Amino acid sequence: MADNSSIEIEHLSHPANPSLLTVQQHVMREQRRFPNATGEFSWLFSGLTLATKMIAARVRRAGLSDILGSAGATNVQGEVQQKLDVFANETLIESLSWKETIGLIASEENDRLTAVHYGSPGAKYAVVFDPLDGSSNIDVNVSVGTIFSILRCPDGGINDPAKWVLQPGRKQVAAGYVLYGSSTMLVYTTGNGVHGFTLEPSIGAYLLSHENIKMPEKGPYYSVNEAYRDSFPAPYPEYLDALRRGGLGKKYALRYIGSLVADFHRTLLKGGVFLYPPTADAPGGKLRLMYEANPIAFLAEQAGGMATDGRQPILDIVPDGVHQRTPFVVGSRAELELFNRMAAK
Repeated sequence: MADNSSIEIEHLSHPANPSLLTVQQHVMREQRRFPNATGEFSWLFSGLTLATKMIAARVRRAGLSDILGSAGATNVQGEVQQKLDVFANETLIESLSWKETIGLIASEENDRLTAVHYGSPGAKYAVVFDPLDGSSNIDVNVSVGTIFSILRCPDGGINDPAKWVLQPGRKQVAAGYVLYGSSTMLVYTTGNGVHGFTLEPSIGAYLLSHENIKMPEKGPYYSVNEAYRDSFPAPYPEYLDALRRGGLGKKYALRYIGSLVADFHRTLLKGGVFLYPPTADAPGGKLRLMYEANPIAFLAEQAGGMATDGRQPILDIVPDGVHQRTPFVVGSRAELELFNRMAAK
């Protein structure tokens, strides 16, 4: 019989390399904060990441395949659907439909909720998403993205889809976006900070590249479509004038891409403020609360920033419809505090 008493053990002398941490491993690590976690959320998240990798691959080939241009239809918003809109929407729904923990799906592209495993006792989550934000820019090779929000089924909501989906933003259990740009990057939060992962195409995995992102207290840029300035209500024009005059100690420069994910990503990393005010044509705002403003606001607050509709924090709004629109101001704390002071007057 072998004597194992002489077997020696060498302990790892250096910490694990954080740059080799995948998003799935990170999600599993985050789950350990919850004593009753079962791994269901990480299984759900794998459906999201798989779909976004497929979308990223199609975006990279957009100029080489028949995927550019209009799909010849309009969505529930009255917007012309791009071929990539349709592909991204179908890919996300297909990937998520295999996850038994998902009861309901809501998409910008669909008028109605999609029941996945609705009614099943194992279905605990609803996923709300904008499959391809900024898709009108894809023809000119500008960055686009996917935005998502995850909600847990509330008590008594299993037989009430409205109660399940139409929850305030503070009820989100996770939110994030994927930016399809010079690299493909996933940024997400579960309420414990904001973390960024860059897709390594050679191995097909999202690897941790930006841990615990903090938005600067104050930034150098403001981001808004100033073509509509004449129809902005108070205090938006006065606020923009204050930024340009150096109301926060320096004069701000304008940066505006026209893709919410890209504009917010810059704001998240560099600081500043992004605004989508109400206008004469859209007095209730243009951005959608559930799958654009809420997830972005959740990320902003977790990174140390703020988000408002001009009257109250975005995350406090009780939605009355899946496709509800809202004015939106999001960014660094200094810029948002100045905006709130001006709005209060």
